[in-house]
Amino acid sequence: MDTKSGYPFWVIKNGLLPTYPQVDRDQRCDVAIVGGGITSALIAEELSSHGHDVIVIEQRDLGWGSTAASTALIQYEIDVHMTELAKRYDERTAALAYSTCVEATEELIGLCRSIRDVGFKRSDSVYLASKARDLPKLLAEHQLRVRHGIPSRYLEPAQIRARYGLVAPGALYSRVAATLDPYRFTCRLFARTHRRGTRIFDRTRVELAGTTSRTVALRTDRGFEIRADHLIVAAGYEGQRWLSRRVARNRSSYAFVTDPVSPAQLAPIAKTILWESARPYHYLRTTSDRRIIVGGEDDAVDRPAVRDRRVDKRANSLHRYANKLFPDLELTRAFAWAGTFAETPDGLPFFGPHEQYGDRVLFAMAYGGNGITYSCLGAALLRSIIEKRPHPLRELYAFERIR
Repeated sequence: MDTKSGYPFWVIKNGLLPTYPQVDRDQRCDVAIVGGGITSALIAEELSSHGHDVIVIEQRDLGWGSTAASTALIQYEIDVHMTELAKRYDERTAALAYSTCVEATEELIGLCRSIRDVGFKRSDSVYLASKARDLPKLLAEHQLRVRHGIPSRYLEPAQIRARYGLVAPGALYSRVAATLDPYRFTCRLFARTHRRGTRIFDRTRVELAGTTSRTVALRTDRGFEIRADHLIVAAGYEGQRWLSRRVARNRSSYAFVTDPVSPAQLAPIAKTILWESARPYHYLRTTSDRRIIVGGEDDAVDRPAVRDRRVDKRANSLHRYANKLFPDLELTRAFAWAGTFAETPDGLPFFGPHEQYGDRVLFAMAYGGNGITYSCLGAALLRSIIEKRPHPLRELYAFERIR
């Protein structure tokens, strides 16, 4: 994942965190994970903490891909409304999709607190109605969530103005949200799994050498073999290269971060994630060092060179949006970047086997606008598949649901 400056914001902020060796001999393990981003880290944590011998292989440095471009909003809300999922599937399925995301958000909050020093901050989520015409859909969404025990509160315009100094026709409010530094979180989580015994290799490219009914073999770019009982492909949007047919659309998203804002100015939104009902939507969050990140302006560009040439223009548009939202805030843009993400037809991820391969090859595609929360859920799902146990999300996250 490249950015306009050549380095993702989170890497610049932290510096390059610890690196790992390349594969220099043949290896054997229970589970091999291809990919070194936040999804891989959560899967490695889940598997290694339950006794599985894990190897992680990353072609770059850890956390350098989509993870470093992420703005890391930890929410239970997904890009597709619960009401829309109920129409596409049924109400029970929609409730399952949302309730499990609530559970995963709380689990991630606990995990961040146990690791510490990862820029973690518990936040409120405020989903603004962009226009008055969006209110009926927002109210229907609120009512469905409440009916199924999903945390949701409706805010009137006067409440929005009093709390946040914003003018909006209405909003949905939830206290189940958080933000973090995705690059630091990933690296520190990998360090914890490494201390537990996980073998981690970066700057190593692999290709599938073959599968049998019992094992999967990978071949590295230096000619070494990695043999595992199971392979998990957790390579972000690049994971689609392993499939003969695409299962999601790649899109580009843009963001900028400000210089630190004074505590007094930041106070109304210091612990708040703001986003809106318009599609594509804008969003805003703060960081642990009092900066503001503004993101959105998504488009259908799937070419990094074209995407990166648009960063300045998109960042200017995002800056105008933020200034209109908070005209009294002094926002000085420090850095802007762009990233690629994948979007599925129903806003849900893919975790599990694909018909192109046998049951020994599993995929972790946390696609959509809620990738970190999906990765937490997917890690437990993949472990259940490996251990041959049932899991409530197996059918919902399977490739077979999309035809």
